[in-house]
Amino acid sequence: MSTSRVESAAEPAVGSESCGRNEVALRGRVAAAAEERELPSGDRIAVLRVVVPRPPARGRRRAGEPARRATVDTIDVVCWTAATRRAALRLQGDDVVEVAGALRRRFFGAAGGRQSRYEVEAEVVRRVSGGGARGT
Repeated sequence: MSTSRVESAAEPAVGSESCGRNEVALRGRVAAAAEERELPSGDRIAVLRVVVPRPPARGRRRAGEPARRATVDTIDVVCWTAATRRAALRLQGDDVVEVAGALRRRFFGAAGGRQSRYEVEAEVVRRVSGGGARGT
């Protein structure tokens, strides 16, 4: 019996351009209204934070330990396109939102030197619930 792996059409070869995948799907609560910023280049972006609850950790508690508080992940989301900016700027704090996009690492200069941050670059921003009627 051969130990070599047979590649199917659905699995690209390692090293080929199509073997990478960077997809993010989030569903969570908007921490606060999105903020619009103008970059030094003149580009406009909208930035928001999405709070996603973590499922309870399994097997980490010892017998007799009290239950820990629920934990969350707070994820920065940046919207570059006009459509995602508009959708983000309509959101209010506590709205439940779905975001689809890609994870990006951004580098920037700060007082302490060069730093980096991970954020989700949104391709789709959609409010799922919350907010009720909004004025126009």
